[in-house]
Amino acid sequence: MARQINVALIGNPNTGKTSVFNRLTGLNQKVGNYPGITVEKKEGVCKLTRTLKAHILDLPGTYSLNASSLDENVVIELLLNKNDKDFPDVAVVVTEIENLKRNLLLFTQIKDLGIPAILVINMADRMKRKAISLDIEKLEQRMETRIALISSRKNEGFENLKELIANYTSLSVKPCMNASAIAPEYFNRLKKAFPNQDLYKLWLVITQDVNFGKLERKEVSGIATFKTESKSTLKRLQQKETIARYKFINEALKETMVIDTANAKDLRSRMDRILTHKFWGYVIFFGILLLIFQAIFDWSSYPMDFIDSSFASLSEWLKNTLPAGDFTNLIAEGIVPGLGGIVIFIPQIAFLFLFISILEETGYMSRVVFLMDKVMRRFGLSGKSVVPLVSGTACAIPAIMATRNIESWKERLITILVTPFTTCSARLPVYLIIIALVIPEQRILGIFSLQGLTLMFLYLLGFAAAILSAWLLNKVLKIRSKTFFVVEMPNYKVPLPKNVAITVVEKTKSFVLGAGKIILAISIILWVLASYGPGDFNRAEEIVTAESLSENLPKSELETRIASYKLEHSYIGIIGKGIEPAVRPLGYDWKIGIAIVSSFAAREVFVGTLATIYSVGSEEEETIKNRMAAEVNPVLGTPRFNFASGVSLLLFYAFAMQCMSTLAIVKRETNSWKWPLWQLIVMSAIAYVVALGAYQILS
Repeated sequence: MARQINVALIGNPNTGKTSVFNRLTGLNQKVGNYPGITVEKKEGVCKLTRTLKAHILDLPGTYSLNASSLDENVVIELLLNKNDKDFPDVAVVVTEIENLKRNLLLFTQIKDLGIPAILVINMADRMKRKAISLDIEKLEQRMETRIALISSRKNEGFENLKELIANYTSLSVKPCMNASAIAPEYFNRLKKAFPNQDLYKLWLVITQDVNFGKLERKEVSGIATFKTESKSTLKRLQQKETIARYKFINEALKETMVIDTANAKDLRSRMDRILTHKFWGYVIFFGILLLIFQAIFDWSSYPMDFIDSSFASLSEWLKNTLPAGDFTNLIAEGIVPGLGGIVIFIPQIAFLFLFISILEETGYMSRVVFLMDKVMRRFGLSGKSVVPLVSGTACAIPAIMATRNIESWKERLITILVTPFTTCSARLPVYLIIIALVIPEQRILGIFSLQGLTLMFLYLLGFAAAILSAWLLNKVLKIRSKTFFVVEMPNYKVPLPKNVAITVVEKTKSFVLGAGKIILAISIILWVLASYGPGDFNRAEEIVTAESLSENLPKSELETRIASYKLEHSYIGIIGKGIEPAVRPLGYDWKIGIAIVSSFAAREVFVGTLATIYSVGSEEEETIKNRMAAEVNPVLGTPRFNFASGVSLLLFYAFAMQCMSTLAIVKRETNSWKWPLWQLIVMSAIAYVVALGAYQILS
């Protein structure tokens, strides 16, 4: 049986670390969250030799071991804890040739921890174009390590890297430089107090609390004395350490690296002048967003329609094939539609992450973040919040998953909480049928349709609600979170198809396996509530047949009436009757109450539920509109769906959290039920108050 070692993949953001991880592990990897926190954990397995395997942990990108965010803290906490099951036998530090000076700061810190470390210099294929030459042998001597020069794009140098990892025991653990020279007196006191402890590890434990607040870890006895130094003193020592390290790095690179700037080809600065322009940068960005939005909407509709019809056909086939009974109904009406409710989101998720991955791989996403940060920060959001908010118009689920690249936990949480306000495609069936009922078919200036403008207003209202909510949450949430804006402008690159494919597969799989279990469970619960009931529910066929005896109804219409009666007297029908007093001030009756409750599974269920209640069966949507238009308020003698109740219903769905799938994904992304429950309560309260106000004023 092959022996397994732990390998930590560490590096600055945008050094191609993920590409190296994908090359080493392929699809033999899994993604999850670190226990108790929302930082993504990627791990995989790589076969080094016939008798040796590497368990590779792709750690979050970090610029140094002076952590200032949750994901950076994950790196330092692992490297300080030898008892952690993932503590590395060897650290593979990924750098890239054009930013080697900055990347080496992290490498020199890791060397001081006494962990065997390999220096990987990525993007070697760019050396010729950038007129860079490197003396590898001399740089290995200066850095006290072995170096692997690789190109993840051309898949070069990986066999050498695997060989170096396999022979990690021969690596020097000697530090590159003496960090204690920055303050000999302070470090001598530290050494005398803890003669058996690693000096640099102690220094990191002391300074981590300064950088990141109080951390939960096993304290070294007596270390509290050294934490009483003023923050300004410790910060000054950290700065001295950084300056000393860069001095060492500059000297090493001066001897080993030559850049012929006269022959270097640079398209980047010219591209940046256009893509980050104060005016044209925004025009180009919104043009790209429009293209992505249209592509997601149009392209995903075909596979989604196919999935929808396939699951409907499967459900019908199971009903006709399996023996009649509750078990068959559970499978055909509960489990299969529940699975369909999970699978139908896959095309939108896959397309969204396809585009996001391409934008990130090319280096354009960093330019977008830079452009939008100044605007978004006024509302407590990050420049990185733009993509989730816009993609939420297709579906909130992949949009919330797209918040993972927001470093600040507070900004990420606010983005997650406000994204469902944006109008998603699931609201469209509700909007279209209600607008058709209550908004007249008129045109303004003979060009603009009043119904079309109403739909556009609902989209704008969603964005406005998201931005305003973000501003309020930023004031209310007392979460300590660093908000310094640091974004690196990476070089422009042609996307690696393998990286894009792995991202799409992993993100999609993560949704199906994570949120899918919750969605399926709730779908089955809703089916049970709609399929069973007390008293008259069990005599529905007998009662409806007796009542309809004189009408001589066709079999299909009789069956539809029985289904409608069953729904009214089912448990979900009883819930609808129970909430009628609460929804009556909004202009709704128990039927709309049932539709609201059942549409918690998915907003578009609203129309289907009303179709069944109004005994429409499988007739066309126009008939549904006619039946809904003919519905009368028995108290006032006016149409149930008039302008006041229609606008009330539109506003309710504009603000309400009517989607269990979104709640499931919020729970998964925040690692807690606290936030989705607050989201459900607050958004429902806003929806209720706004809808109530609209109905009372307009009626």
